[in-house]
Amino acid sequence: MEVGGTVRVVATEPRQPGPDPDPDPVDGARPEPVPGTATSDDWNLSTGRPDPAGLAVAVAPRSAPWIDGAVTSAGARLAPLDAASALVWTAPDQPDELEAVLRNAESIDWVQLPWAGIDPYVELIRRRNELVWTCAKGVYSDPVAEHALALLLAGFRHLGGYSRATEWGRPEGRNLFGARVTIVGGGGIARVLVDLLAPFRCQITVVRRSPGVPVDSAGAGSGWNSGESGELDETGGGPALRSRGRVREVSTDQLADALDGAEAVVLALPLLAETRGMIGAEELARLAPGAWLVNVARGEHIDTDALVAALDSGHLGGAALDVTDPEPLPTGHRLWGRGNVIITPHTANTPEMARPLLSERISTNVANRIAGRDLVGVIRPDLGY
Repeated sequence: MEVGGTVRVVATEPRQPGPDPDPDPVDGARPEPVPGTATSDDWNLSTGRPDPAGLAVAVAPRSAPWIDGAVTSAGARLAPLDAASALVWTAPDQPDELEAVLRNAESIDWVQLPWAGIDPYVELIRRRNELVWTCAKGVYSDPVAEHALALLLAGFRHLGGYSRATEWGRPEGRNLFGARVTIVGGGGIARVLVDLLAPFRCQITVVRRSPGVPVDSAGAGSGWNSGESGELDETGGGPALRSRGRVREVSTDQLADALDGAEAVVLALPLLAETRGMIGAEELARLAPGAWLVNVARGEHIDTDALVAALDSGHLGGAALDVTDPEPLPTGHRLWGRGNVIITPHTANTPEMARPLLSERISTNVANRIAGRDLVGVIRPDLGY
């Protein structure tokens, strides 16, 4: 897709009935951007020139009324790329297009990315580390942690198998109460999930890069943080987790010990070089017989062949996956059609959930930028999240 120096023009007149020609960016479609400059709201209509007042923010490669509203309601003005100092980039995985835009828009010094998972952009961020980069880490912690709990309960209670049944079956299922649960990742999803698990009195182990190191909402910590959440919020990192009863934190070099005898494992961390394929045959063998594996992070954390083998052997009780490798999971793949495998199509955070949450993050950061305050969700190029 050619982006060049264009920015999406948002129509001010009502949309006509029929299919939407320009789907909302968070819906995942990728229409070609419409060439233009800025909306009429960005110009002084009496002089025919751009209004010089306020922070100038471009939105690309496409926008929607709620995104533009998040920018303008915080006190900034929408601007063409060549007149903006900030960019809200709305494509989740188009680094080449973004690099081309930044090459032609030399005035931009801050880029806001739309999702918490930034793995497609890591190398670009490292090449352009003179810019300030922020993402949506921390924004989607609540819905993703809620989804992880739903998957965990569904697995333990055999809901996947029951939902496929065509006749009355035998009793299956187990209690989550008191279970040994290991959460891999120390970010916002982990924090919220620990809270959600509190009534179940689980014995929880959290694996993170730097146990006990507080992590602020601006992303200045060093824990493994989820691709869908990022850093812990202002409640703090290690102390917040350790204070919740039956919760212990261990470092990443103790992952094997944390997996030993675990009855449930939840993956909630970013995709980095060192986390790719981190759950393989050896790791799965360490889990308690009948354990469940839940993944709400990235499919590539898991060796899919090893997962299938562990399911076939009967050692692994089941897997609940919001993400897969490959993704989308092809029709006829060996993971489909199993009573002990629950697959949701990367929907832990749906567009309906994302819009108000991302809108708030954009508005917060625009307002902070104008006021000279720290931005939220700052990316650490050296860490890759």
